[in-house]
Amino acid sequence: MTIGKRLFWSVLSLFFIFAVLFIVFQQMREKEFKIDMLNLKLQDYNERMHESLDYIGNYDENTLDEYVNRHSMPNLRVTIVKADGTVTYDNKRKDYNNIHNHGDRQEISTAMKLGRGHDISRQSNTLPGLYFYSATYFPDKQLIIRSALPYNNDLSAQLQADLHYFWFAVAVVLLLSVILYRFISSLDTNISKLRTFARRADNNESLEIEDLAEFPNDELGEISEYIIKIYKRLQRTKEEQNKLKKQLTQNIAHELKTPVASIQGYLETIINNPNINKDNKKQFLERCYAQSQRLANLLTDISTLNRLDDATGLMQFDNIDIATIVEQIEKETALELKQRNMQFINNLPESVSVYGNSSMLYSIFRNLTDNAIAYAGENTTITLSVKEEKDEWLFTFSDNGIGVESKHLSRLFERFYRIDKGRSRKLGGTGLGLAIVKNAVILHGGNITAKNNTDGGLTFNFSITKNI
Repeated sequence: MTIGKRLFWSVLSLFFIFAVLFIVFQQMREKEFKIDMLNLKLQDYNERMHESLDYIGNYDENTLDEYVNRHSMPNLRVTIVKADGTVTYDNKRKDYNNIHNHGDRQEISTAMKLGRGHDISRQSNTLPGLYFYSATYFPDKQLIIRSALPYNNDLSAQLQADLHYFWFAVAVVLLLSVILYRFISSLDTNISKLRTFARRADNNESLEIEDLAEFPNDELGEISEYIIKIYKRLQRTKEEQNKLKKQLTQNIAHELKTPVASIQGYLETIINNPNINKDNKKQFLERCYAQSQRLANLLTDISTLNRLDDATGLMQFDNIDIATIVEQIEKETALELKQRNMQFINNLPESVSVYGNSSMLYSIFRNLTDNAIAYAGENTTITLSVKEEKDEWLFTFSDNGIGVESKHLSRLFERFYRIDKGRSRKLGGTGLGLAIVKNAVILHGGNITAKNNTDGGLTFNFSITKNI
């Protein structure tokens, strides 16, 4: 039995028990009310009989018979009992000498103690059948007036509880059962579908099946659909990540293959030609060193990207002055700029303070500078400026070089993407510089875009949040 069915029968059982208890309680309560009303009616009769006879001042047999006949109810029995239990009058039986003492009758003894008493459906000892008795004690006369009605079918029907509330309770239980069934049915359907989803997901089976195509139109069904959509999206993301990792691995292997093959070729030439002259040997060793340097740069960039992808939480953040970092980069690249007859115009103010990681901030401006030096062309100018906003700095890094074709702009920040692969490798680029820039900018709460200038050259616009 499913959890939905167990819940349905459990709650329905509680409804049923509640309904039964309610009906029993209401029946008892209503029966007591009707008994009280009947008792009150007979007590009122006793009071009025006492007042009338007290007014007449006569309690003889004829006067009593006359009063009872004049104020009679169908099958009414009236009995007068002295305080010692002796019966002095009974409208149904006149042989008083043969009537037993009534002092032990429940309604009589209660009336003697409390002033009033009644007893329902008690077998009469003087007349055949069951009676409803109601007795009233009048201390001034030291007597008890007791009126009684036979407990027959008419009285039983009169005292029987009204069944309208019974049918009302049954109708309510049925209505609640239908509502509960619909709710539980929807819940059970959702749980069954989720169980199917969990089982198929655990076994890596397809989720494109009819059972998971549509859920009940309620909150739980909506949540269930969201869960499956999120899972599918995560699966697609995982597949895309695996695909990207595979591509990245292939790209890394391809990038490593070139310098390793070059180093291996030069070394084999040296080993296989022990008599090679010193100049050629030196040239080959210098080329090996250059390729090993390129290999080291590639591994460094890969390590940096891995830190940005997987270990950002371990990076240390401090108050950093970007203006100081840029000044340091200017000094480090001064020789290369001079060799290419290039200028670096730094329009940053004296202090550009942010809360960030010094190494990653350095990577942003160093990679942009190296990229411009490598590809902008000789006799060009690099310009760096910044605009301060409330919570961030907006940087513009541009050159007036040759720029790039528009089709390449959207892919500049992809890992290992090169516009001119041969020229990039010749210049020692790893193909990861701009990917590092983009991830480092994102790490500092910003974003970056690239565009061609109308008068030539390339511009990078990016933001860095002052305090992450």
